[in-house]
Amino acid sequence: MATLQVGQKAPLFCLPNDDGTQVCLKDFAGRRVLLFFFVKANTPG
Repeated sequence: MATLQVGQKAPLFCLPNDDGTQVCLKDFAGRRVLLFFFVKANTPG
């Protein structure tokens, strides 16, 4: 997958939240969303 550039729209995706419920980017259509990703503890990267 290509790296996103500043200002570029994120691709549509779904991921589980902290309680296991699926959350999809499309659920937030029309609202501003801040995406924050972090490396899981004790993993390379």
